[in-house]
Amino acid sequence: MNRTVLFAAAGVAALSLTACMPAGSADPWVGFGPNPPLAKPQKALIPTVGTPSVVGWAADAHPVAPAGFTVTRYAEGLDHPRWLYVLPNGDVLVSESASEASPADKSNQGIKGFFQKMLMKKVGSVKPSPNKIFLLRDSDGDGVAESRMLFAQGLTRPFGMTLTGGKLYIANDNGVVSFPYADGQTSETGAGQKVFDLPGPPINHHWTKNVVASPDGTKLYATVGSNSNVGDNGLDAEAGRAAIYEHDIATGQTRIFASGIRNPNGIDFEPTTKTMWTVSNERDEIGNDLPSDYLTSVKDGAFYGWPWAYWGHNVDVRVKPANPEMVAKAIAPDFGLGPHTASLGLAFYTGAAFPMSYRGGAFIGQHGSWNRKPLNGYRVVFIPFAGGQPQNAPQAFLTGFLDKHDKIQGRPVGVVVDRTGALLVADDVGGIVWRVTPTPAGK
Repeated sequence: MNRTVLFAAAGVAALSLTACMPAGSADPWVGFGPNPPLAKPQKALIPTVGTPSVVGWAADAHPVAPAGFTVTRYAEGLDHPRWLYVLPNGDVLVSESASEASPADKSNQGIKGFFQKMLMKKVGSVKPSPNKIFLLRDSDGDGVAESRMLFAQGLTRPFGMTLTGGKLYIANDNGVVSFPYADGQTSETGAGQKVFDLPGPPINHHWTKNVVASPDGTKLYATVGSNSNVGDNGLDAEAGRAAIYEHDIATGQTRIFASGIRNPNGIDFEPTTKTMWTVSNERDEIGNDLPSDYLTSVKDGAFYGWPWAYWGHNVDVRVKPANPEMVAKAIAPDFGLGPHTASLGLAFYTGAAFPMSYRGGAFIGQHGSWNRKPLNGYRVVFIPFAGGQPQNAPQAFLTGFLDKHDKIQGRPVGVVVDRTGALLVADDVGGIVWRVTPTPAGK
């Protein structure tokens, strides 16, 4: 009997075992808010796993926005688009990158890893990474990018991008590089000049790395995810990870700004206070409703708990050796985003096109769960802000990424506000960049 058949047979046994476990809440807002109730940890011989089918988008289909908004295809036919960046002239950069299996990653072995890889293959996440950045240009202003130009290649799983001081910074899976940039430029050559290194291979479990510039343009902030769920590859493999780094452009000095954040991706600055906020994926395998992914302000020098604790001082007993000192230092995040939603993208709305109720609030791309029943995420949510703080009135702003049969049509990742005030959403499964605008009067 070959390995695939053995795993398939084991998978049947796994599903029968997990069927006895209580499903998670069907409430779409479970785990949301500034202090969400925490379920008791659950332990199962086989963790909850699933492989939702992928059907893609029909030619005339699109995600669903609230009444008064229109959703259109800004660009399509892309190869696993992950992240977006809007240049000053209105051009949009989109990075194409994908996961590549690492034999050194022991956390991807066994039944859980088998199902995880199965899903990732279905959604096109595990394959040779495209390693390209394209420039999308809408010259006539009709809301469709009629030009798509290869902007950069020869990169290593590029993800985040930011422009400051005449340089475009790109986060590869092992560090940040820079290119000179002039307004209207349509391509870059070479692999860029190294700016600073970040923890990377050989494991690089959470490989996606974002980079943003501070509001005054003097510093860069880069995200680094953990090398496992909760130290599965050994705590030595987590050195320097689950953190946000700060790089001073003038001095070239780099330091860890905040730590204990399992997998931060989106970073943005709240427009009234200029405080940094991030979204992060939390840990798995302690229950369908535990713990919530989160949105939090990021304090200099703060520790947010991973791997020893979650949501403040709640100890994760699976992590060995225990570390009471670090648990005592852990601070709770500001706002829960639901369990296993895979919240990745973050953009504060700074445009003027949307109604006033959206001004200054946060749009969050929730990529969606593979290890929860029922499935969770697969949407873009909106969190209003007032006085620099999130308000407990979340809104499902863009839905329909799961069809009525819970089959995957698309998965949202990066979100940005373009120069016109429209919201752009990268859909890596659909290969599409969606554009959301207020519906013109009379239509």
